[in-house]
Amino acid sequence: MSDADFADLEAQALRVREHVIKMATNGGCFLGASLSCTDLLVYLYGRILRVAPDRLDDPDRDYLLLSKGHDVPALYGTLAERDYFPRARLERHLSIDDDIYWHPNRAVPGVEFHSGSLGHGLAVGMGIALDAKLRGGPSRVFVVVGDGELNEGSVWESALVAGAQRLDNLVMIVDRNGFQANKATEELLPLEPLGDKLRAFGFAVVEADGHSFPSMSDAFAGIPRQPGRPTAIVARTRRNRGLPSLEGRGDRWFVDLTAAEVEMLLAELHGEAGGTLTSPTLVVR
Repeated sequence: MSDADFADLEAQALRVREHVIKMATNGGCFLGASLSCTDLLVYLYGRILRVAPDRLDDPDRDYLLLSKGHDVPALYGTLAERDYFPRARLERHLSIDDDIYWHPNRAVPGVEFHSGSLGHGLAVGMGIALDAKLRGGPSRVFVVVGDGELNEGSVWESALVAGAQRLDNLVMIVDRNGFQANKATEELLPLEPLGDKLRAFGFAVVEADGHSFPSMSDAFAGIPRQPGRPTAIVARTRRNRGLPSLEGRGDRWFVDLTAAEVEMLLAELHGEAGGTLTSPTLVVR
């Protein structure tokens, strides 16, 4: 398939990135990692997940768990674009008048699990997948984890159990943007060869370009990749994707932008001259 076959998703991903940038003010958000997983979430909701706003309680639905919960602006933006709730609610990000804040909240339609403390999502997803197997249901469970999150031992404990239980209805997606907070993963606790490690834990592993919809289409085709084995998709991504002045930088992971900086980055997102984020008002954590 060519890029032209995914024009609708490209347009939607652009709108989600706009939402994320607008949520990076009045308290801020984890901009870098949210933009790295935007295309993954747009693809999953647009082409893969058997779930919809009018079937949120369907016991046979698919599940998406955002284990790297600090990336929730991308999830909120995607859910809003898929009509799970009005887009106007995104303007109340971090407001005491709404439930849209720094981590996934089940009070928001479409959110399956509270997350934020890293390392929990795969264990929860494994439990849901095992329940579906025991019930004989068709549900598939997709868990998006961060590569820095893989330093949590609970992830690997869950991977061992998933392999032992032959949970081929479980898909772990690694947002491999190469950073844990403001440090490169390979400088802190090296993960490579990541694919070989996941295979040793019983996963069928495939790699993908997490910003290419044709590549993701190939990676997600034919799940389970191998009957009787959970699937792991290692998606190679870039921090702050869509913003050339910030892309791939470790020092722009959490930002609290001024209104002027938001407009500057929105212009840059659309390929317009927007300048560079050098304002002393920029909060970086």
